[in-house]
Amino acid sequence: MMRNLLQGRRFIGFALLFLFLALLPLPLSRSPKGEYYLHIIILVLLYAYLSTAWNILGGYAGQHSLGNGLYLGAGAYVSTILFLKLGLTPWVGMWIAGAAAALLGWFVGYACFRYGLKGGYFALVTIALAEAAVYLTTNIRWLGGARGLEVTWMGHRPLLMQFEGKTGYYYIILVMAALSILYTAWLDRQRFGYYLVAVRENERAADALGVDPLKIKTQANVVSAFMTGLGGTFFAQYYTYIHPRLVFGEGPSVQILLFAIIGGLGTVWGPAVGALILVPIAEFARAQLGGSFAGAPLLLYGAVLMVVMLFMPHGILGVVESVMEKVGHRGKAATGERASE
Repeated sequence: MMRNLLQGRRFIGFALLFLFLALLPLPLSRSPKGEYYLHIIILVLLYAYLSTAWNILGGYAGQHSLGNGLYLGAGAYVSTILFLKLGLTPWVGMWIAGAAAALLGWFVGYACFRYGLKGGYFALVTIALAEAAVYLTTNIRWLGGARGLEVTWMGHRPLLMQFEGKTGYYYIILVMAALSILYTAWLDRQRFGYYLVAVRENERAADALGVDPLKIKTQANVVSAFMTGLGGTFFAQYYTYIHPRLVFGEGPSVQILLFAIIGGLGTVWGPAVGALILVPIAEFARAQLGGSFAGAPLLLYGAVLMVVMLFMPHGILGVVESVMEKVGHRGKAATGERASE
């Protein structure tokens, strides 16, 4: 009963937060810098979504991929090629792109986990594959080569996922981020989610209890890749330009995992918290320093990561949860003392 009540309260809180974010463009539209602020919020939501997708594999299953840019790029390139060459709307192309990324994720996951790659070895293979994708797409002319691909602007056409201003893009990524968080919250209480955690904590023990680690880790990689592929379509449509290093490179791959690590691995809200804290800081540094210090955002990410790993090894949400537990214990102790009196 109490558990259902708490879950109900959490859902109401989530619904109120979603309603607040849904109404946010209204006051921002009256601000002179409203479009800029909306751009930052879009980036927060985009990286919260992508980091949530990574968290299913890296946080829940404990397989730390450094190459999720491989699936981001696959989604971006597949949907963009379908749009430019066949005129297929990205609303349809994104599902084909997600399926293509999922298929790629199955091949990568099965090949790596079948031969026992884990930890640093798995991370190295994934980043090597992402770098290989950079060089492969750079040398294929019909993929745009090193110059990349530019999404043709067709005017304000919502059916083609193209909008005047940023409000339309904002609502798309808001829904995507909300659904990813809801899915993770659902997964957190399902058998598949328990299997992921079991494999992460002790793979041999999980195997002895009848859980197939190869199957579970491969499925986690497929789900993560599918979600990231969908995000790649939005990435391409929002920026209207992609090139190999921008999507397949180490930049997006590292950012995606950093947000989850800093916010809290294997938690529902960790990736969103990490993105909410880091993205505005990075964008502010980029705006203030301009092109004089192009590596400022990554330097800031590294500094924050060092602080978190030293003082908050379980991420920001880990600290919040420990504080709440202490407060709860003190509350119970105080209640017990009053009852005894």
